[in-house]
Amino acid sequence: MGPYEIQAPLGAGGMGEVYKARDTRLGRTVAVKVLPAQLSQNAEMRERFDREAKTISSLSHPHICALYDVGHQDGTDYLVMELLEGETLSARLAKGALPTEQVLRYGIEIADALDKAHRQGIVHRDLKPGNVMLTKSGVKLLDFGLAKWKGAATPAVLSGLSAMPTHATPMTAAGSILGTFQYMAPEQLEGKEADGRADVFALGAVLYEMASGRKAFEGKSQASLIAAILEHEPPTLASIAPATPPALDRLVRSCLAKDPDERIQTAHDVALELKWIGEGSQASVAVPGVSRGRGREIAAWVVAAAALALAVWFGLSRSRKIEAPASRALRTNILLPEMLKLNNAVVSPDGTRVVFGGRHAGGKVQLWVRPLDSYTATPLAGTEDGVLPFWSPDGRFIGFFADKKLKRIEAAGGGAVALYDVDGLGGAWTPNGDILFTEPSGPIYRLPAAGGKAAAVTKLDSTRGETAHRYPFLLPDGKHFLYLAMKLAGARNDPANRIWVGSVDGGAAKPLIATNFNAQYADGYLLFIRGGDFGGTLLAQPFDPVRLETSGSPVTVSDQVSLYGDFLGLGDYSVSTNGTLVLDSSLLVRRLEWYDRKGSQTGVFAEPAPQFGFQISPDGSRVATAVYEPGTQTTQIWVGDVSRGVRARLTTGPSSNTGPIWSPDGSKIAFETDRKHQADIYVKASDGSGTEEAITDEEGQRIPTAWSKDGRIVYLDREAAGGRLMQLSAVSVSPPRKPFTLIPRAPKDFGFSVRLSPDDRWVTYDLDESGRPEVYAISFPEGRGRVQISNNGGIGPKWARGGKEIVYVDFEGNLMSVEIDASHGLRAGTPKRLFRLPEGSFGWDATADGERFLVNVPVIKSSSAPLNVIVNWTAALPK
Repeated sequence: MGPYEIQAPLGAGGMGEVYKARDTRLGRTVAVKVLPAQLSQNAEMRERFDREAKTISSLSHPHICALYDVGHQDGTDYLVMELLEGETLSARLAKGALPTEQVLRYGIEIADALDKAHRQGIVHRDLKPGNVMLTKSGVKLLDFGLAKWKGAATPAVLSGLSAMPTHATPMTAAGSILGTFQYMAPEQLEGKEADGRADVFALGAVLYEMASGRKAFEGKSQASLIAAILEHEPPTLASIAPATPPALDRLVRSCLAKDPDERIQTAHDVALELKWIGEGSQASVAVPGVSRGRGREIAAWVVAAAALALAVWFGLSRSRKIEAPASRALRTNILLPEMLKLNNAVVSPDGTRVVFGGRHAGGKVQLWVRPLDSYTATPLAGTEDGVLPFWSPDGRFIGFFADKKLKRIEAAGGGAVALYDVDGLGGAWTPNGDILFTEPSGPIYRLPAAGGKAAAVTKLDSTRGETAHRYPFLLPDGKHFLYLAMKLAGARNDPANRIWVGSVDGGAAKPLIATNFNAQYADGYLLFIRGGDFGGTLLAQPFDPVRLETSGSPVTVSDQVSLYGDFLGLGDYSVSTNGTLVLDSSLLVRRLEWYDRKGSQTGVFAEPAPQFGFQISPDGSRVATAVYEPGTQTTQIWVGDVSRGVRARLTTGPSSNTGPIWSPDGSKIAFETDRKHQADIYVKASDGSGTEEAITDEEGQRIPTAWSKDGRIVYLDREAAGGRLMQLSAVSVSPPRKPFTLIPRAPKDFGFSVRLSPDDRWVTYDLDESGRPEVYAISFPEGRGRVQISNNGGIGPKWARGGKEIVYVDFEGNLMSVEIDASHGLRAGTPKRLFRLPEGSFGWDATADGERFLVNVPVIKSSSAPLNVIVNWTAALPK
């Protein structure tokens, strides 16, 4: 297109097609919109378009998408615009209301942009969230496609400031209704002449939606919607969003006046009012918590109510006297949402609420809040992909990590605010509003409440081999915090793995206890975990928070606590300041059950056990299983005979051995072990004879996933320090063992089900690149020609039927089948459902012929494991 080199399509619609392009003259990236043929072929419309385009190109404003050029080539008109990166306000509002400070800032920027256009004689007439882009530099107002040029006798045509099409038709006639109904002023709906005050009305509707998370006017049909705009007033913001400043509520109602003469008259006045509200309100300042005495009173009443509810749930009869909370511990559990795979849960400081994260059915990861005196949990919009939440001291805010950013959101709901760019791994809030956080490797950082650059407050000790400090937990004085020091390349019992007390001001740290898991403090006790792969023992030891010293011996709080993630060093437990302990003990005993292609159970393999990774041998006669042994708190590999249903131990402790992978002939098994480094690959004869041989012996984490016929092991490879990103690699079992990379390090982890096709030409895997994992295949060993197998999310691919089928699981728990044609390259068919896996299933495998499936099913079936709650937990400790 003239001097513009088209690079990629961005979108298409009734008003044309938009492309990413390069301006070869100036060397900049732009957006080129190619206009519809009916516009280009109408001489009168082209003349009006040219005149208006020149006018709008004069709108040089930081919050208006710039129009750079207008061109005509081979009978086609096109526009050249500023290329924007970000999301529309509409997309952001789909996640919920915005914090007041953002409402004010965005409102001021939109109003300034409208004021600029109005002063140039241009009325937008289609202001709506979809035409507002949120970028790093602030708001950008888009699409003056229905803009009216002052003095024009008829409605104008497309002016094209939008980066994406937003309307269905390119032109309108006099008297037509223009714009989007829900944001249109009454005079527009009545077909009357509209001036800048119509934009003010639309701005009021946008402000209302930003502040409340709901539209100002709604209806089940166009007629009822129009009637609502013409005749009804929306609910006040105070009734929907009580935290809204009263002055903002009054301003919005003034913008939404039915009569244009009664409305605030200019966008400039709106901007001035918004600036005044921002300067005079405390919208941008954290609201102070209630007084300490009042807060304790409220907390006491809430905890008392929760304790009473817990007592009822626990089965106490009405006639039985309930002991005072100070004299006994009350135990119960709370159910999580259906089909939720829990990440971790954190109790609020006052012990009344729990925030937890997890992956729900459909593959969506987000945070939820559950009051302990309620039966339901509420998802927090705006926390998609959120992990590792932590509370502010007053319980008003929740911090979390998502999209490689540290974010904050109000616990009551609202828009999430990005605070800092970091791929975080644990955070804590200080009383003065500073935030301590960590990265996958490196020290603890402190981010000032006022913003700015974070500074390190701990220092890695290279003499001990420390590569990571994680999971800060504030002590009562607000000046010191607990944290876990780790040597990521080392084994679990490495001397560098230890709990320390650090200082918020960056002072000298003090060592406490040896462990490879996080610690917390409450009620005079240091809580910490000692354990292995999938579970550990929660211990409590007396601790003086003033002298920063432990005393006495640790006692057991719970002999079973689940662990979050893989090699992360985080136990899934949380304690409040007033004696409420929440923990996940969902290490369930499971049974391996056989199913046919119709989903009918046909048998059971071996005895139930807390088992996790397993794989069927190539000939289908044996099964290798990783079984967790609570006695030693290690995981060991067992090999069982399918026909007899019995199994024998293959490996022994004291280190953990897991992730068994069969060699193609079934004579050997590769597995991962933590005996020396974080995870090395070892090989042993499947009949238990002979010695074990190390295939890898380097710092880092290497997890075997597949074994080729020519003796190469495909494995997941994570570096010992740095970004801790994972890549897919392969190494020969026989010397010289020179590893090579199949897929370089990905920003998100691969799934653990990587399999080679029967002919060793393709390798399947799942990877999260778009907000949910999908199944892919690439050539082996070249690592080229990627093909997507799943079409609606999927994990855990397996090959079957001699390479003519790939089976995987979607996020509704369905086993899906895809026909494969590998005669010329690789072509995948449409996924088809086989059957739904049993509730609570944790892993599965298929026989080579694809006729039988072995599924890991909990003996006690539940769609979601419950959380255990102990109120007044110290009362249960041994005296």
